[in-house]
Amino acid sequence: MQNTTSTIIALFLAAILLFVVPLVTLTDRNDNVVNENVKMIVEEFVTDIKNTGTLTTTKYQNFENKLTSTGNAYNIEMEIKYLDENPGKKTEQVNYTKIGENVYYSDYTTQIHEKLDAQGKISLKEGDIVYVGVTNDNSTTAQTLKGSLLSFSNEGQYVISANSSGMVNVNGTK
Repeated sequence: MQNTTSTIIALFLAAILLFVVPLVTLTDRNDNVVNENVKMIVEEFVTDIKNTGTLTTTKYQNFENKLTSTGNAYNIEMEIKYLDENPGKKTEQVNYTKIGENVYYSDYTTQIHEKLDAQGKISLKEGDIVYVGVTNDNSTTAQTLKGSLLSFSNEGQYVISANSSGMVNVNGTK
């Protein structure tokens, strides 16, 4: 009886080592590759906005399509900080005095979507700041395997996430 029990335990451990561990390792690697692709997609999107000074509905839809092609659902957060130059600034050649500071006001994801739906295009000016953050909404295969097989809880933990921000280099066309 003792021999049978130890044999069953040994077979169970062998099955785990031969099948489950390589599967978890493979899915972890897949998550890493997808994460790198998502980082590249987000960086390209932000760089395009910075270098052109415009965000269009077409650009945003292409961005969403590229993210969707990675096989996961994503939560996209955006923020655009518009530079509101204070007209009270005065400069003199001899003496430079500053009345007030430059102020930024922000639009967030829902406001950006509303503007894109209404106008189809958002024009930015030099000095505006763009931020884009992406996190996965659904569990990846690696998260599911770790959660079910290893009793590892990763609630609220994002495996695939990327963000990028930058200052707009040129004035966008109106």
